[in-house]
Amino acid sequence: MELKNKNAVVTGVSKGIGLALCKQLVAKGATVFGLGRNAPADLESELFHFIECDVQSLASVEAAFKQVYNHAESIQILVNNAGLGYFGNLEDLPAEHWHEMFDTNIHGMFYCCKQVLAQMKTKEEGHIINIASTAALEGMAQVSGYCATKWAVKGLSESLFKEVRDYKVKVTCVYPGSTKTDFFRNSPGIQPHEYMLMPEDVALLMVQALEMPANFHSVNLEIRPLQARGPKK
Repeated sequence: MELKNKNAVVTGVSKGIGLALCKQLVAKGATVFGLGRNAPADLESELFHFIECDVQSLASVEAAFKQVYNHAESIQILVNNAGLGYFGNLEDLPAEHWHEMFDTNIHGMFYCCKQVLAQMKTKEEGHIINIASTAALEGMAQVSGYCATKWAVKGLSESLFKEVRDYKVKVTCVYPGSTKTDFFRNSPGIQPHEYMLMPEDVALLMVQALEMPANFHSVNLEIRPLQARGPKK
């Protein structure tokens, strides 16, 4: 798909993968509507429009997309990037952290998908990218709540792909490994480092998936750092 003059909605755009993706889409000539609680500090372009939105709230999502559709007749790209994680043994995981992860990682994705699916199917054009995690592929000790949300993202994505493929709408699920972002702010025992994936590289792979021909579909993209803990000494 040619990205120039296309309309894209990206959630979670203040930092990390979401911000890197917005920059790359704008560079390709796409108009990007960035949804998030905080506007990115270093992205200014006539092609980028920030809309304050809390994806945990259906009302907030509906209000944000109303603003999008006031400016754009249709949306060709939706990237559900907003997400967070809390870590620790299940017995110690506060209920509010459990609910916050589900409200952001899965409910927010569901809310956003519902805002674009009808018009994508009608126009027979669209690509939805959902950001999961390698935590969606295997259980991990002290990551039970986060894994549960990302397994849900995987299941929703694979099911939705089969629902809409005959309408020429693509659904891609991305499974990044450890990425150098502020994701680990809730896990003081893990510090981002240079051997993790770089958000710009993860974003580039998504842009490449978006640009592939209409009949070429990347359903699942698993991405891992080659040496997550650095080279062996």
